[in-house]
Amino acid sequence: MKSPDNKQKGEVKDSAVARVNVGFDGRVHKWFRGPLAKERFETERRVLNHLEEQGCQFVPRVLESNDEELYLVTSNCGSRLDKLSSRKMQELFDSLENFGVRHNDQADRNITYDPRKGCFCVIDFEFATILETGEGLEVKDAEDEYERLKQLRKEDNQE
Repeated sequence: MKSPDNKQKGEVKDSAVARVNVGFDGRVHKWFRGPLAKERFETERRVLNHLEEQGCQFVPRVLESNDEELYLVTSNCGSRLDKLSSRKMQELFDSLENFGVRHNDQADRNITYDPRKGCFCVIDFEFATILETGEGLEVKDAEDEYERLKQLRKEDNQE
Protein backbone atom coordinates (compact mmCIF):
# COMPACT_ATOMS: atom_id res chain seq x y z
CA MET A 1 0.00 0.00 0.00
CA LYS A 2 1.32 3.45 -0.89
CA SER A 3 1.69 5.95 1.89
CA PRO A 4 0.27 9.43 1.33
CA ASP A 5 3.75 10.77 0.49
CA ASN A 6 4.99 7.92 -1.73
CA LYS A 7 5.16 8.40 -5.51
CA GLN A 8 2.83 11.35 -5.61
CA LYS A 9 2.87 13.95 -8.37
CA GLY A 10 0.83 16.60 -6.65
CA GLU A 11 -1.62 17.32 -3.94
CA VAL A 12 -5.04 18.22 -5.22
CA LYS A 13 -6.86 18.49 -1.90
CA ASP A 14 -5.95 18.23 1.77
CA SER A 15 -8.86 18.95 4.06
CA ALA A 16 -10.47 17.69 7.24
CA VAL A 17 -12.50 15.18 5.21
CA ALA A 18 -10.09 13.88 2.56
CA ARG A 19 -6.60 13.98 1.15
CA VAL A 20 -6.36 13.62 -2.62
CA ASN A 21 -3.18 13.28 -4.67
CA VAL A 22 -2.49 12.57 -8.31
CA GLY A 23 0.36 10.09 -8.78
CA PHE A 24 3.04 10.31 -11.45
CA ASP A 25 1.13 7.56 -13.25
CA GLY A 26 -1.94 9.82 -13.38
CA ARG A 27 -4.00 7.74 -10.96
CA VAL A 28 -5.96 9.59 -8.27
CA HIS A 29 -5.27 8.55 -4.66
CA LYS A 30 -7.88 9.47 -2.04
CA TRP A 31 -7.78 8.95 1.74
CA PHE A 32 -11.06 9.51 3.56
CA ARG A 33 -11.08 11.04 7.05
CA GLY A 34 -13.33 13.08 9.30
CA PRO A 35 -17.06 12.63 9.91
CA LEU A 36 -18.56 9.49 8.36
CA ALA A 37 -15.22 8.66 6.68
CA LYS A 38 -15.96 4.93 6.47
CA GLU A 39 -19.47 5.48 5.14
CA ARG A 40 -18.29 8.05 2.57
CA PHE A 41 -15.49 5.69 1.42
CA GLU A 42 -17.90 2.77 1.07
CA THR A 43 -20.47 4.92 -0.74
CA GLU A 44 -17.99 6.27 -3.27
CA ARG A 45 -16.59 2.82 -4.02
CA ARG A 46 -20.06 1.22 -4.27
CA VAL A 47 -21.45 3.95 -6.52
CA LEU A 48 -18.41 4.00 -8.84
CA ASN A 49 -18.57 0.21 -9.18
CA HIS A 50 -22.30 0.46 -9.94
CA LEU A 51 -21.69 3.12 -12.60
CA GLU A 52 -18.99 0.98 -14.21
CA GLU A 53 -21.38 -2.01 -14.29
CA GLN A 54 -23.98 0.26 -15.95
CA GLY A 55 -21.46 1.31 -18.63
CA CYS A 56 -21.14 4.95 -17.59
CA GLN A 57 -18.10 6.37 -19.40
CA PHE A 58 -17.83 9.83 -17.82
CA VAL A 59 -16.83 8.91 -14.26
CA PRO A 60 -13.62 7.56 -12.68
CA ARG A 61 -12.98 3.81 -12.44
CA VAL A 62 -12.02 2.18 -9.14
CA LEU A 63 -8.55 0.67 -9.60
CA GLU A 64 -7.69 -0.21 -6.00
CA SER A 65 -9.11 0.17 -2.51
CA ASN A 66 -8.19 -0.60 1.07
CA ASP A 67 -10.96 -0.88 3.68
CA GLU A 68 -8.63 -0.51 6.68
CA GLU A 69 -6.97 2.67 5.41
CA LEU A 70 -10.15 4.08 3.82
CA TYR A 71 -8.03 4.51 0.70
CA LEU A 72 -9.28 4.55 -2.87
CA VAL A 73 -7.38 4.74 -6.15
CA THR A 74 -9.29 5.76 -9.27
CA SER A 75 -8.57 6.56 -12.86
CA ASN A 76 -7.93 10.19 -13.66
CA CYS A 77 -10.75 12.18 -15.26
CA GLY A 78 -8.80 15.27 -16.22
CA SER A 79 -8.73 18.65 -14.54
CA ARG A 80 -11.25 20.83 -12.83
CA LEU A 81 -12.65 23.66 -14.89
CA ASP A 82 -12.40 27.39 -14.37
CA LYS A 83 -15.88 27.92 -15.69
CA LEU A 84 -18.86 25.83 -16.74
CA SER A 85 -22.39 26.93 -17.54
CA SER A 86 -25.01 25.96 -15.00
CA ARG A 87 -27.04 24.39 -17.84
CA LYS A 88 -24.15 22.09 -18.87
CA MET A 89 -23.42 21.21 -15.25
CA GLN A 90 -27.06 20.28 -14.64
CA GLU A 91 -27.10 18.16 -17.83
CA LEU A 92 -24.12 16.16 -16.56
CA PHE A 93 -25.63 15.52 -13.14
CA ASP A 94 -29.02 14.69 -14.67
CA SER A 95 -27.43 12.20 -17.09
CA LEU A 96 -26.12 10.19 -14.11
CA GLU A 97 -29.73 9.31 -13.32
CA ASN A 98 -29.86 7.41 -16.64
CA PHE A 99 -27.31 5.11 -14.98
CA GLY A 100 -29.31 4.87 -11.75
CA VAL A 101 -27.36 7.35 -9.59
CA ARG A 102 -28.17 10.68 -7.96
CA HIS A 103 -25.00 12.64 -7.14
CA ASN A 104 -26.32 14.68 -4.15
CA ASP A 105 -23.37 17.12 -4.20
CA GLN A 106 -23.98 19.01 -7.41
CA ALA A 107 -21.27 21.63 -7.59
CA ASP A 108 -18.91 22.75 -10.33
CA ARG A 109 -15.95 21.51 -8.26
CA ASN A 110 -17.21 17.98 -9.06
CA ILE A 111 -16.96 18.39 -12.83
CA THR A 112 -13.71 17.88 -14.75
CA TYR A 113 -12.69 17.84 -18.38
CA ASP A 114 -10.74 14.86 -19.70
CA PRO A 115 -8.87 15.88 -22.88
CA ARG A 116 -7.94 12.24 -23.62
CA LYS A 117 -11.62 11.29 -23.83
CA GLY A 118 -12.70 14.69 -25.11
CA CYS A 119 -15.54 14.91 -22.60
CA PHE A 120 -16.68 16.31 -19.29
CA CYS A 121 -16.63 13.94 -16.32
CA VAL A 122 -18.31 13.84 -12.92
CA ILE A 123 -16.21 13.06 -9.82
CA ASP A 124 -16.57 12.78 -6.04
CA PHE A 125 -19.37 10.31 -5.33
CA GLU A 126 -19.10 10.03 -1.54
CA PHE A 127 -22.60 11.50 -1.10
CA ALA A 128 -24.28 9.80 -4.05
CA THR A 129 -27.27 7.46 -3.95
CA ILE A 130 -27.98 4.39 -6.06
CA LEU A 131 -31.61 5.00 -7.00
CA GLU A 132 -32.73 1.38 -7.27
CA THR A 133 -31.62 0.41 -3.76
CA GLY A 134 -31.48 3.77 -1.99
CA GLU A 135 -27.93 3.00 -0.84
CA GLY A 136 -25.76 6.02 -0.23
CA LEU A 137 -25.38 9.24 1.70
CA GLU A 138 -26.44 12.82 1.37
CA VAL A 139 -24.45 15.90 2.29
CA LYS A 140 -26.92 16.50 5.13
CA ASP A 141 -25.80 13.19 6.71
CA ALA A 142 -22.24 14.50 6.98
CA GLU A 143 -23.36 17.92 8.18
CA ASP A 144 -25.46 16.30 10.93
CA GLU A 145 -22.53 14.09 11.99
CA TYR A 146 -20.17 17.08 12.03
CA GLU A 147 -22.57 19.00 14.29
CA ARG A 148 -22.94 15.97 16.57
CA LEU A 149 -19.15 15.66 16.91
CA LYS A 150 -18.79 19.39 17.51
CA GLN A 151 -21.36 19.19 20.31
CA LEU A 152 -19.56 16.20 21.87
CA ARG A 153 -16.25 18.11 21.86
CA LYS A 154 -17.96 21.11 23.43
CA GLU A 155 -19.41 18.91 26.19
CA ASP A 156 -16.02 17.23 26.78
CA ASN A 157 -14.35 20.64 27.19
CA GLN A 158 -16.93 21.68 29.79
CA GLU A 159 -16.23 18.69 32.04
